Amino acid sequence: MNRAEEKKDTAQKDFMAFPDIAADTINTLLYRGRMLTDADNLQPGPTETIYQGRERLRDQYEDLCKYEIADGRIRVMYLIANQIKVDGKMLLRKAGYTGGAYREQYEGKVKDIFPVAEFILYWGRPRWRSSRDLRQMFKKRSSDHNIPEVAWEYIDDIKLHVYEMRHLPEETRKLFQSDMRIVVDYLAEGDEYRSDRKIVHKAALIRMIRVLSGEKDTDDVEKWLEEQGIGEEDEITVCELFDQYVRQGREEGMQEGRAEGRREGRTEGRQEGIVEGEARRLVADIENAMKFFQVTLEKACEGLDTTVGRYEEAKRML
Repeated sequence: MNRAEEKKDTAQKDFMAFPDIAADTINTLLYRGRMLTDADNLQPGPTETIYQGRERLRDQYEDLCKYEIADGRIRVMYLIANQIKVDGKMLLRKAGYTGGAYREQYEGKVKDIFPVAEFILYWGRPRWRSSRDLRQMFKKRSSDHNIPEVAWEYIDDIKLHVYEMRHLPEETRKLFQSDMRIVVDYLAEGDEYRSDRKIVHKAALIRMIRVLSGEKDTDDVEKWLEEQGIGEEDEITVCELFDQYVRQGREEGMQEGRAEGRREGRTEGRQEGIVEGEARRLVADIENAMKFFQVTLEKACEGLDTTVGRYEEAKRML
């Protein structure tokens, strides 16, 4: 895994680690909108299990593990995996994770026994066409292996529960109550997305949207929020956050233009610097809008009540 993939993986894990987002995702996807899991009852569980490799014991890691506690006991163990790419052998990986969780119960590493529910959040653009059923996967290859029909009675089946997060139907997206609603609506609606929903986990949400939009560097998120005076406890909507982003670009553009005018040391230079600053402001506003919401140039110009022609003219001045 390269550095960019590590950052994307970390952003997804950090976002899903919030109990309210995890509970909301479980209630929406697994329980079809019924509020059967409470965030207060979710506790972090181990993401590592051990299995015997060819020569030694090896570790395997799941992205997220949550215990649901009821009456002081573990009611369900949820294993949640984030996937960006389609994995044709994901069923075998799932068997390893769930098998490892049950083995730890068998070996007494936990005091109780409980069911394990695992599901996949698939964030990729292509549809998931790989098998979601272990028997189906093997039957596709049965002509190669010549498996006797009677053997299927003894081959355990495993189901792969994959949720294609970029392709969720609107009726499913509307069931989300947490910041996950903003993410899935943004992925589904793209350029047309607008929302007055309040953001709870600001830094995690911004980072999540940016990595899903293809950005590789998201290290500046906390610094940007701090510079804008936006704290995690502050109430702010998606649109208000967008306005802050655009305002920053405007101020930076004007400051840079004035600084350039002062460096010239002439009235003409100052005037040119201010004009250039206005051009920089316009370009910064538009490009910040394109970057933050991943919209087209046309949509960004429309949202800022300007035209592509004015943007191109300002760009030529710089």
